[in-house]
Amino acid sequence: MSTSTSIFVIRWINFLTMLLAVGVVGFGIWMGAHHDGCRKSLTLPVLGLGGVIFVVSIVGFFGAWKNNTILLWIYLIMLCLILVAILVFTVLAYKEYHLQDYSSWFLKQLNNTHNWKHLKSCLVKTNDCSNLSKRYKTRKEYKLAKLTPIEAGCCRPPSECGYPAVNASYYDLSFHPKSSSKDCKLYKNSKNVKCYSCDSCKAGVAQYMKTEWRVVAIFNVILFIVLSIIYFVGCCARRSAARRRSKI
Repeated sequence: MSTSTSIFVIRWINFLTMLLAVGVVGFGIWMGAHHDGCRKSLTLPVLGLGGVIFVVSIVGFFGAWKNNTILLWIYLIMLCLILVAILVFTVLAYKEYHLQDYSSWFLKQLNNTHNWKHLKSCLVKTNDCSNLSKRYKTRKEYKLAKLTPIEAGCCRPPSECGYPAVNASYYDLSFHPKSSSKDCKLYKNSKNVKCYSCDSCKAGVAQYMKTEWRVVAIFNVILFIVLSIIYFVGCCARRSAARRRSKI
């Protein structure tokens, strides 16, 4: 790659990523403005991500614009650290979920009373369970519906209990449960109770997070490839800046 091309590419790539960073920070501020505690818990990570992207981008942009070798070195080091972090985070976490259904560490965090209390409050606020009766008007529709892991685990009693469904949000609990599972006793038709304290709900959340992680892993792989290309272009820009300085 020629000197002028590498400088031009790294300059404009980082200008675009600066705009992206502003968008990420704006999204984080928007999340923080909402009173939903579940969204607020994600505000700091989103703002942090936007801030890191902005700092790295602005260093790379000015380094390429001024042909400054020192700034480009700093840019490459920061970019390299980000690449390593993405690689480690993706590989280790994906390996953990791939080798066994749910890791002992993850189950420990899920069973932690404080953590589950917060997660449960988030599940209640999403209204996933309340919306089932609006989506499925008849018992037949509900019976044939393909429910998400959270809907299947948190919104209804386990099938082993044998409670007959009156509709998508109400079960006849007058029947004696067929199973001795504690989940059968924990389930209530109340929209704030449902099966949110059940082990089946925790398993549903775990399965949901496992599925979502695959999407995150794919995104991280794509991001890693893109950043690797940018890193290569940045190396070319640094070399060209160094050659120009040596000629002066």
